[in-house]
Formats: sequence, structure tokens, C-alpha cells
Amino acid sequence: MDKAALRRGLRVRREASAAAPAVHELIHHQVRGLPEWARILGGSRTVLVYLPLPGEVDTWPLIRELWGRGARTLAPCCCPERSGEMDFLEFRSTDELVPGRYDILEPDRQICRLCAPHDADAVLVPALAFDRDGYRLGFGGGYYDRLLSRLDPHILTIGPTFHDTLLDRLPRDAHDQPVRVVCTERETIRPPR
Repeated sequence: MDKAALRRGLRVRREASAAAPAVHELIHHQVRGLPEWARILGGSRTVLVYLPLPGEVDTWPLIRELWGRGARTLAPCCCPERSGEMDFLEFRSTDELVPGRYDILEPDRQICRLCAPHDADAVLVPALAFDRDGYRLGFGGGYYDRLLSRLDPHILTIGPTFHDTLLDRLPRDAHDQPVRVVCTERETIRPPR
């Protein structure tokens, strides 16, 4: 099956899963159970997060927890002058966010500091779906594949997803990049490297 056809079907499955608040809480529990996440919360660390759209795993409880523990949070901003590229800015509250491209909230470039993605100790990566090897199916823009290809392979990359959007294997292209950990409401998967 090609990626376009998969995207259509997975959007429906994801919307159904996202409607249950308890599912989000179970995914958060899996992320919090990662030993690397505990180390992040135990020190002054930096996490690159995504600001969730309807239907995505809600990251706000994790973001607020990071703030409460003194961690720094970065979020992506699309670069209109560089198609398919993102900048990463530090934000410290919801007051520092504005609607950006595709109506996705992003840090306000007027008040938030530009940071390098490799400054992050961990990255929360959104997707329509993940597979058991850590590969993701996004919306087709390649934004996160470009980001993941530039990161140090030791940076913790986490794919929070619903069990119903976890597949055995997704179609892959040469530029596709996997995450190191996938967390669903039922399990945590660490694909072999």
C-alpha cells in the first residue's frame, strides 16, 4: 500500500483513538516510565516537543511537567523562506505561542530565542503512525525526517502514538528516519539499531 492511501485510513483510526482522554494518559505513563525521561526530569535538561494538533497524542501534560521540573522546552516553527525546514525556539509558557503555518501553534519569533535542535536531550516526534522499527508516517512534508537526519544518534527520540496507529511495517523511502523509542498506551518499543 502506498503512503497516500495509508494516510487516509490512518487519519480515521487516529481520530477515533484520540477521542479517549484515558488513552493519552496511558501514553504519558509509558513516556514517564523511560529511564532517560526520569534523568531529564532530574536535571536541567532541554526537550524539543511538538505542540499537538487535534487527533495527535496530547503533549501538554508532559510539557507542563517539564516546566515544573525546570527543563527547557523547544518547539518547531516552519520556515516560509526554506521549504520543508524548521527553526526551533525556546518557549516558557502558552503566552509565548502564536498560530503559525498550517495553524499549528509555534513560539513567537518576536520574543522567543532561536536554538539549535542538537541542544535537545530528547525529542517528542509526532506522526500519523509508527511501525515497530521506529519508522514514522507523517503528512508528507519531510520536516521531521530532515530534523532526525541531523540529530546526534544518541539523542533520545520518542514517538508517542496510539496502539491503533502502530503498524508492523510502514513503507519506507531512503530518506525516512526512525525514532529510538515508540510509546503507545499498551507498550514501549525500543527497535534494535
